[in-house]
Amino acid sequence: MTWPTGRGEIDFTWQGTVTGSAEGVITYSIAGQANRTFWKNRIGFCILHPGEVAGSACRILHADGVMEAAALPTHIIPHQPLKPFEEMAGLAYEAMPSVWVETDFTGDIFEMEDQRNWTDASFKTFSTPLRLPYPVQLHAGEKVVQTLTLRVSDARGDAQPVMPREEARVKFAPLHNAQPVPLPAIGLGVATHGRPLTSVEVGRMAILHPHHLRADLWPAAPDAETELRRATEDAHALGIGLELALFLGDSIEAELAQAYELLTRVRPPIAAWLVFPATEMFWGGSPIAQVVAAARPVLKTYADSPLGSGTNADFIFMQRNLPPLEAVDLLAYAVNPQVHAFDNLSLIETLACQGATVRSAQRLGKGRPVYVTPVTLKMRHNPYATANASATPAGELPPQVDPRQMSLFGAAWTLGSIKRLAESGAASVTYYETTGWRGVMEERAGAAVPQKFHSVAGGVFPLYHVLADIATFAGGEVLPATSTDALAVDGLVLRAGGAVRYLVANLSPKPQQVEIAGLGAQVFVRMLDASNVLEAMVVPGDFRMLSGEPHETASGQLTLMLAPYAVARLDTH
Repeated sequence: MTWPTGRGEIDFTWQGTVTGSAEGVITYSIAGQANRTFWKNRIGFCILHPGEVAGSACRILHADGVMEAAALPTHIIPHQPLKPFEEMAGLAYEAMPSVWVETDFTGDIFEMEDQRNWTDASFKTFSTPLRLPYPVQLHAGEKVVQTLTLRVSDARGDAQPVMPREEARVKFAPLHNAQPVPLPAIGLGVATHGRPLTSVEVGRMAILHPHHLRADLWPAAPDAETELRRATEDAHALGIGLELALFLGDSIEAELAQAYELLTRVRPPIAAWLVFPATEMFWGGSPIAQVVAAARPVLKTYADSPLGSGTNADFIFMQRNLPPLEAVDLLAYAVNPQVHAFDNLSLIETLACQGATVRSAQRLGKGRPVYVTPVTLKMRHNPYATANASATPAGELPPQVDPRQMSLFGAAWTLGSIKRLAESGAASVTYYETTGWRGVMEERAGAAVPQKFHSVAGGVFPLYHVLADIATFAGGEVLPATSTDALAVDGLVLRAGGAVRYLVANLSPKPQQVEIAGLGAQVFVRMLDASNVLEAMVVPGDFRMLSGEPHETASGQLTLMLAPYAVARLDTH
C-alpha cells in the first residue's frame, strides 16, 4: 500500500508491506522517499512491547553484532535510551516460560525507552538513536527503507498454543490471603474556571466527602490573592483543608515572602504543602532542591502540615529530578493517560501502569507516602512544549478538556484508576476539579461549547457517582481483587466495619458477562449504565437513594451482564 504524507513543508511518499509465512514469521517493510527537502526527527518503525513483560529475560543483538543477555526492568526506569537496550539490531524476550518473542530490525539503529514513565502500558523500541543530533535534513530523492521481522519460538514441547480466552464470562473476585490496604485520601482540584462553588454545588460536593481541595499558588501572579481567597472559601464551605501547590520561580526568596504574606492575610486551612519549581526541566538540572530547602521552613512556620515535592507533570520528571528526601515528607506527581495515544482502549491500558508508578515512587522515596496529584483525563499543560500554546479556535474545546469527562467511559476509567492507585498503596489521590467540564459536575449555565461537550446543565457527571460510592467507605480499606480479563472488566472491593462494597466496571464498548465471587449470601445490586445515566446526571439525589435490587448468591457467586461502560455497585457483608 502506498501512502502520501504531507504536512506543511513535509512531502514524503511511502509504501508498506506485511507478509506472513507458514512458519509463523511476520515481516513488516517500509520503503519511502522524500519528494522535497525537509527537516525530520525520525522516520521509521516504532515497536511496542507489552508492559506485562517487565522483568522478563532478554537477548539483545547490538548493531556491532554482539549479543547480550539482560532483563526488562521491573521498576520504571527514566533513562533514554534504556540501558542496555541501545544500539540494537534485534531483540528477543521471554513472553512466558519457554516462549520467546524475537524481533530483528534493518535499515536503522534502534533503541528502547520505558513508556511506563507516562503510564503507557509498554516498552517502546524506536529507530534513530537519540545520541544523534536532530532535526536533520532529509533531501529530495533520499530514501528510507526499513524491515522488521517478528517470530515466536515455543520450546514448551508438546504444549498446545495459547489460545484467546474462550469463556463466555469474565471472573472477578478478591484475592485470597491478600492483605487489605487503606483507602487513600481522595480529594478534588479547585475549578480553574474562576467561579466559586454555589450552595447547590456545595451540597452535592459534601456527598463526595472530599478529603481536600488542591489549589495552585503562583505568588508573583497578579491574581494570586483572588485565586487563593476563592480556594479558601471553597475549602471553608466544605469544611476541609487545601492541598496547596506552591510554584517558585527564579526569585525564590522574594516569591516566598510574597507567598507568606498572602497566607497570613487570607488564612487558608492547609491539609498538605506541595512545592515545585515554576519551570521543570525534562532532562535534569531542575532547581527542585533549592526550592524545597528554601520553602520548607517558611511554610512550616505557617502550618506544620506534611510537605512534599516531586513534579507537577509526568512521573518521569520526578524520576529525573528527585527532591532531597531528607527535606520532604512525601513524594507527589501527576497522572494523565493521553501523552502518546488517545483512543479508549489505550486509555484503559494505562490503568495498570498507574499502579506501577506508585510502586516505583515508593521505592524512590524509601517508603515515604505517595500523593498522586492530580489525575486528569488530559494534560493540564504541555511540559514538553517548545513554544507558547496557541489560542483555542472558536467553537473548539480547549486542549485540557476531554468530552469523555462527562461519559460512562469516564466513570469506568475513574473506577479503574482508583482501583490501581489504591491497591498499590497510594496515600492520597486528587482527581479532576470540582465543577465545569474538567470536573465532576457541570455548572448551572452548562458547557461553553455544548455541540462538542454534551453535558447536562447543572447536572453531575457519571464519575460523580463512582466517587460518591467510594466516599461512603472513607477511612475504610481496600481488598485487593483480580479479574481474568482486566482490559474488559475490573473493579474495586471496599470494606468498613461489617459492610463490603464491590464496584465493578465494564471497561469495553461491548456487553460483558462477569462472574463475581466472594460475596455474602445476599447482595444488593445497583447499575449505572445507558438505561439510567441521564436520570443519574439530572437528579443525582434520587439516584443516590437507590439501594439496588436484592439478589441471592450461589455460594457467594453472582453472574451479571454489564452493558458497555456500565458500573455495578454490589453491597454485601
